[in-house]
Amino acid sequence: MSHNNQKKIAVINDISGFGRCSIAVSLPIISAMKIQCCMLPTSIFSNHSGFESFFFDDYTDRMQEYIDNWKKLDLRFKGIATGFLGSRKQIEIVSGFLNDFGGDDTIVIIDPVMGDYGKPYSTYTEDMCRDMIKLLEYADIITPNLTEACILTETPYREDMTDEELEEIVKKLSDKGPDKIVITGLQQGDMVANLVYESGKGVSWVRNKKVGKERSGTGDIFASIIAADAVNGEDFEQSVRKASEFIIKCIAKSIEMDIPDTDGVCFEEFLTTLS
Repeated sequence: MSHNNQKKIAVINDISGFGRCSIAVSLPIISAMKIQCCMLPTSIFSNHSGFESFFFDDYTDRMQEYIDNWKKLDLRFKGIATGFLGSRKQIEIVSGFLNDFGGDDTIVIIDPVMGDYGKPYSTYTEDMCRDMIKLLEYADIITPNLTEACILTETPYREDMTDEELEEIVKKLSDKGPDKIVITGLQQGDMVANLVYESGKGVSWVRNKKVGKERSGTGDIFASIIAADAVNGEDFEQSVRKASEFIIKCIAKSIEMDIPDTDGVCFEEFLTTLS
């Protein structure tokens, strides 16, 4: 009996029990969009690292045995989505996973969670940045923020880049492999913009009115909607628009419900609208 009669996305990311981010966000969203979400954890947190204290268990040494058992089941995925990777070893394991489970029938979505506000995260070394650039060769879709796009193209970071400069960055990213790119969360006055690139179509912009502050997990929500829509064959620009508008609704509702910023957004209130 085959285990592959339903569309599946493998999500490689950490698990946070509280705080609405990473796999805790991807699982319900991808499931709501009528795709089976198969989790490959990189680490386990009681709550994400934005809180003052948290429990953490690194899963790196268990990942390969976990993957080997998926091989025994002959699992096949219509999509593979990666999130934060905490070490060179994890990037190496993910590279192997993409070799083993990727292919022409599998869409690879890489969210290169490497940094923000112009700097890489403290855990990201120069070697890890180079390894992540190599990982882009496997990608069909990538969803970097501006900091990550600059790191990946070795471009000096500036908050006040012109549209033309940003479009040049996205073209450099496309040369590294992916056919579809969205640079997310660009701050433009009272607007938040996403720069969309699709091979054969060029660039376009999706802009929305800014609402509230940045919150944990919104990037995971965005990438999960993009991944599920890609597997479901939806138009890329429309998917970016849908993900952006969904997050804005969630932020506005979270403000209304007085949800602390650390607790992410109450996406559960709108989950059924995604299907």
